[in-house]
Amino acid sequence: MSKVFTLLLLVFHPVLLVHAAPAPQTNLPKVTLTLGTNTLYAQIAADDASRERGLMSRTNLAESEAMLFVFPAPRPVAFWMKDTPTPLSIAYVGPSGRIFELHDMKPFDETPIPSASQAVSYAIETPKGWFLKHGVMAGEFVTGLPSPSTAK
Repeated sequence: MSKVFTLLLLVFHPVLLVHAAPAPQTNLPKVTLTLGTNTLYAQIAADDASRERGLMSRTNLAESEAMLFVFPAPRPVAFWMKDTPTPLSIAYVGPSGRIFELHDMKPFDETPIPSASQAVSYAIETPKGWFLKHGVMAGEFVTGLPSPSTAK
């Protein structure tokens, strides 16, 4: 029986490694964002690899922490929560810094949350409920955003 288990482990072990969640991103550049009287300290995901990983595998996010996704040109976007155990809220933001829409996201939910806008330049992920708790609504502006030209 132990030989069968060992054989199965050898056969399926590479498959298990392929499906393991990536390590959290902790070394990205940071920026301070202002939303009304509120401040967020955001890591910047400005290339395909860092945008794809986002907050995957992060088990916590401090109240004033966020991740800022920067896109090189305005576009429709869709986010999901694959391998993300922390409940989040997301803001889809236009090139001028105006918040187009807000959504709450559930841990590990792989259902895409598409933007209604075709012109999203930024997305901001925060701890779930952050925007509501701080009275930040669609139509308000975010300052401190880096230029979309910094994105790849």
